[in-house]
Amino acid sequence: MKVRKFTLADAAMERSPGQDGEVFAGNLVDERDGAPITIGYGRYGPRQSLTETMAVDDVMIVLEGRLSVTSDDGELTAGPGEIVHMPKGQTVTIRSCEDGAVTAYVTHPHWRTARV
Repeated sequence: MKVRKFTLADAAMERSPGQDGEVFAGNLVDERDGAPITIGYGRYGPRQSLTETMAVDDVMIVLEGRLSVTSDDGELTAGPGEIVHMPKGQTVTIRSCEDGAVTAYVTHPHWRTARV
């Protein structure tokens, strides 16, 4: 693998698996590249909600907007420049605020194959 740089425009956004709402993910690096992690961008429309039991360790960096993340540990809100770690096995609900949100994420191992 070589050193690469990415922008949001590089991500082919797809509806997040199992979601009907405006929740999208765009992998930029994943198992198809031989990498041990998945790297990509996420986009949440206004007031969207996603509940999931984490199949992988997920680190989400908020780039635009605000998100709340609720788990058994309580609720937190993250905005631009803030990072949220969601450990494997935790059930979380991610909610976007009125303006939606854009995130970058890193997962280990690959979320797409872990969901199969």
